[in-house]
Amino acid sequence: MLSSALVNSFKIPDLKRRLIITGILIAVYRVGCFIPTPGIDGTALAEFFNRIGKTQGGTLFGIINMFSGGAMERLTIFALGIMPYISSSIIMQLLTAVVPALEKLAKEGKAGYEKINQFTRYGTVGLSIIQSFFIALWLENPARFEGLKIVMHPGWGFRILTVLTLTTGTIFIMWLGEQIQERGIGNGISLVITAGIVSRIWPALQQLFLLISPFNPSHRQIQPATLIVMAIFLVGVVFSVIMITQGQRKIPVQYARRVVGRKIYGGQSTYIPLKVDTSGVIAIIFAQSIILFPATLASFIPSPGFQRLAQNLIRGHVLYTMIYALLIIFFCYFYTAIVFNPVDLADNMKKYGGFIPGIRPGTSTAEFLDFVMTRVTLAGASFIAVIAIFPDFIMAWLKVPYLVASFFGGTGILIIVGVMLDTIKQIESHLLMHHYEGFIKGAHIRGRR
Repeated sequence: MLSSALVNSFKIPDLKRRLIITGILIAVYRVGCFIPTPGIDGTALAEFFNRIGKTQGGTLFGIINMFSGGAMERLTIFALGIMPYISSSIIMQLLTAVVPALEKLAKEGKAGYEKINQFTRYGTVGLSIIQSFFIALWLENPARFEGLKIVMHPGWGFRILTVLTLTTGTIFIMWLGEQIQERGIGNGISLVITAGIVSRIWPALQQLFLLISPFNPSHRQIQPATLIVMAIFLVGVVFSVIMITQGQRKIPVQYARRVVGRKIYGGQSTYIPLKVDTSGVIAIIFAQSIILFPATLASFIPSPGFQRLAQNLIRGHVLYTMIYALLIIFFCYFYTAIVFNPVDLADNMKKYGGFIPGIRPGTSTAEFLDFVMTRVTLAGASFIAVIAIFPDFIMAWLKVPYLVASFFGGTGILIIVGVMLDTIKQIESHLLMHHYEGFIKGAHIRGRR
């Protein structure tokens, strides 16, 4: 069934063109992840990341490295990844909610959206310049690399070149995401992040193979029983993520009959689907970028207090875990509050003669919808927070490196599953529109939003 759906996807000219464009743009992104930044000793940098990968696993730059698809450990032109754009988007979302002028602009439709998107791009450039400058300073200090000399010719020439290179790389990734969004299939920015995470699967499998050591049992670090437990966890996490992502609370709605002229309208029953995980992949990305940005700045400032802060904001520490989980829950509620307005929904229902059985139309309906959505979101947000910190549990309990543990739960699984479901949903919509069967016979994949 799956193979026939894929074959049918290439029978539709428009869908075929979108799939090809998406594949080409993602391939361009992956090629850029291997183009080195000028002035860097790539061998020394790879040796340093190899050391911290074995000892610290989920360090700050290890996390950035995962999101950039390995571009950080090679310090390529795409080393910053898409994180500056995500941070800028968060800032604009917050400002739109509190600044009346931006809120008014957001309600102007497409023109307002394009204006806000332009501000987001400007913010991306500013954040990229700041982050790349501190990365240049970080690279010039051999003390931060266990004595390894990473920069061959340190100085302002190297700093300016690094800022220009990394900033341009981030802007180019942002442009690739927008092109995928407009001319390809799926959410462009999310697909770029997913491509980077998926690219780490092969190195993770190689590392896992070395830990299993099938040809040298005396040096085996992971026993077969442990591997079976990890596989069970992987299946369980993927299954639960899919269930939560697709899960929804159905609120029944009844529309009263209305007579307009000689026609009768309404009288039917329907429902309002309230998503358990309304934010989808957005909350996890927002929380990750928020916690990375201040920690990155703190790690570059030569102050004992800031250094302690940076050390505590590394994966595995209690402070990091608590802040990370709270940020995820906050952004789940924040994004839900932006996209779901119970007052407007209740007013529209009242205008068209709709009501929830047992609930008075108007204010009572809005309060009921807010009550239900608040509790549904709490369940979804709590689940997402637990899954996000699950790799820490895997890493500590089963004694595996973070690169391996990250694929047995956590951010990687959340993003991959969520983005793949969205992309499959869009492909299925094109198939059904042209009277082809979807990916699942007799059923359809629900969208996450």
